[in-house]
Amino acid sequence: MSAPVQETFDCRVAFADELIALARLDERIVAVCNDSVGSSNLVGFATEFPDRLINVGIAEQDMVGVGAGLALSGYIPFVCGASPFLTGRALEQIKADVAYSQSPVVLCGMSPGMAYGELGPTHHSIEDLSWLRAIAGLGIVVPADPSETRAAVRWAAAAATPVFLRVGRFKVPAVTGDLPFTFGTASTLRDGTDVTVVATGTMVSRALQAAEEAAGQGVSIRVLNMSTIAPLDEEAIRAAVRETRGIVTAEEATTTGGLGAAVASVVVSSPAPVRMRMLGVHREFAPTGNTEFLLEHFGLTAADIRAAAVELAHG
Repeated sequence: MSAPVQETFDCRVAFADELIALARLDERIVAVCNDSVGSSNLVGFATEFPDRLINVGIAEQDMVGVGAGLALSGYIPFVCGASPFLTGRALEQIKADVAYSQSPVVLCGMSPGMAYGELGPTHHSIEDLSWLRAIAGLGIVVPADPSETRAAVRWAAAAATPVFLRVGRFKVPAVTGDLPFTFGTASTLRDGTDVTVVATGTMVSRALQAAEEAAGQGVSIRVLNMSTIAPLDEEAIRAAVRETRGIVTAEEATTTGGLGAAVASVVVSSPAPVRMRMLGVHREFAPTGNTEFLLEHFGLTAADIRAAAVELAHG
């Protein structure tokens, strides 16, 4: 008997709904975008608050600069654009105008990872986590589902700190339930004693599926939702090192500098390191194909996560 099909959701919808709800309560909240009202799902915001949406056109460096200026003028700017262009084209402005200047801007990387599918590597945003982790003073948040997306938007609006919010387009099931979002803290979605899977964003639901399947093979998997990449919850990783026999990381991003690299740096500095497997894109560009095909191509399915965890458990 096949498993029931889970309903899936576009986290951009949860993002937009929560942003509108907050804007109704706080007139300081504004949105800045790069000719991406539709793709950033800001149509409803623009309709309700036409004077509080600033469209700078296809000028990402200006977009971040405008956002920093608004933040320093007392506004709460959500700067929204497709993640490859927000982070790739405006990296200098993110570094200097936002992080170094500690301007409380919410940088919203929309449709990250390989969500743009057939549009290819120019539109894939698999390097963003690595680029931004290298910048001091910038938080990085990658929600796992709509509920966590809403909670992260609420937190970001009140936090008054520079943060990058990676808002997924590829549909995912609801997995976090009523668990609170706490910046800088991982949440344990499933406990286990053999192997820990540390996942983020779109990979969290797949990690949970992998854990369910592995249980049938006698392998107990702990699933950590690492929704904050910077600052990393190092204690949760150290606990995994102490309490399980191996760690698998899973991210819709390059492993060169991303979640896997961040976790590995904690693991190797532990008194008794455990073996690791890092699942993600290993320093290569993608072939042509839709998002589901690409995730399969790069070994980012539940089956791939399960196989890596089972191999570590039996190794």
